[in-house]
Amino acid sequence: MTGHSITRRSLLRTTAAAATATLAAPWVVTSRVLGATAPSNRVAVAHVGVGGQGGGLLRGFLGQPLNQSVAACDPIRQRRENAAALIEKHYAKQAASGEYKGCKAYNDFREVIARPDIDAVVVATPDHWHVPIALLAVQAGKDVYVEKPLGRSIAQNKALREAVHRYNRIFQYGTQQRGFNTHCAYGCDVVRNGYIGELKEVHVVAPNGATGGRAEPQPVPEGMDYDMWLGPAPVAPYCHDRVIGGGRWHIYDYALGFIAGWGAHPLDIAHWGYPHIPVEYEGTGRIPTEGLFDTVVDWDIKGVYASGVQFTLTPGGDKTTFVGTEGWIAPSRGRITASSPHLLKIQFKPGEIRLLQDNHHYRNFLTACLTRTTPASDIDSAVQSDFISHLGDLAIRSGRKIKWDPKTEQVVGDDEAARMLVRAMRSPWQV
Repeated sequence: MTGHSITRRSLLRTTAAAATATLAAPWVVTSRVLGATAPSNRVAVAHVGVGGQGGGLLRGFLGQPLNQSVAACDPIRQRRENAAALIEKHYAKQAASGEYKGCKAYNDFREVIARPDIDAVVVATPDHWHVPIALLAVQAGKDVYVEKPLGRSIAQNKALREAVHRYNRIFQYGTQQRGFNTHCAYGCDVVRNGYIGELKEVHVVAPNGATGGRAEPQPVPEGMDYDMWLGPAPVAPYCHDRVIGGGRWHIYDYALGFIAGWGAHPLDIAHWGYPHIPVEYEGTGRIPTEGLFDTVVDWDIKGVYASGVQFTLTPGGDKTTFVGTEGWIAPSRGRITASSPHLLKIQFKPGEIRLLQDNHHYRNFLTACLTRTTPASDIDSAVQSDFISHLGDLAIRSGRKIKWDPKTEQVVGDDEAARMLVRAMRSPWQV
């Protein structure tokens, strides 16, 4: 397809000022503590998992006046101690005395969740820990920001959704393209307001997975609680590629692979623009048989929505293309393209759907925690978009077409496939 494009940067310039002004007004206060918003208007946040992505999230949250980071948790001692030191250094710079000692480092997340003074937990662990930690946090009365993808199984997703609603907690999914990448909201607005006509096709592209990984056992590094890292996953010997390398993304005991791990981003945009999921799935893919990594790669998934809209999920970059009877539009992380220039210059009418809440994903979560409002990446949408990854993976692994009932949320007519919606967890962990 040929088309026209605008970049994330150019669209961000035109939307950032309005979004920021809308969110800033309610939080004008006169009392200042540590140079930030008064304690009553800040969210006490614990960070569980402070490695690569978790460390990035920590730095992002530290930059938010509505945030007060108070705990860092990781089974790797150096990570948690470095994170705690970073937090204290950040707040010390704002203190008149130049000193601050208000953050504690933890190995066991259960000690964090038990603290009554913590309002919210940011979960940025390996994938197999996302739902178990988030679920316990929600049950303890904490709000949660959970990195993508969601659960290792459809059953886990359902359990977390039920708990979020039951305990009336705020949940924000780590699909930050709903905030930082404002052109994604614009593209979905175009689709949902009918500017491409009747929707006919949704095509999702996500980066492919990986193969390989060396499985030779190695000594557990000093300062690492490897049993805690494994948690609900089966016991397996430590090796670098399992834990520090790509294994945390590409070993089936811990993850679904990039069909979910990266696919979560463009699939999230697909669900944002068309809030439904396919009811039929079939596809092919390759499960590596050599090396440590064994999640599906080279996937080619086709699906059909109940409305008849066609769906595909293939490897490639990171893009969601909506095709309608009057044109197409394709938001990706870095830019947005369309079949015609006019689709990139729409002036929306009063009363039309506008999805963007805030151009800062972390601030959107913190604001939701304080106002008890639904944030941009809510639990219901997160669960549905993650279902697509699981059902596509299930079609590949079973070698059969999967039919999905969106009302009962069950596989139809295939008992063996239905049993795969639940995956075992190592005792004593359970969902």
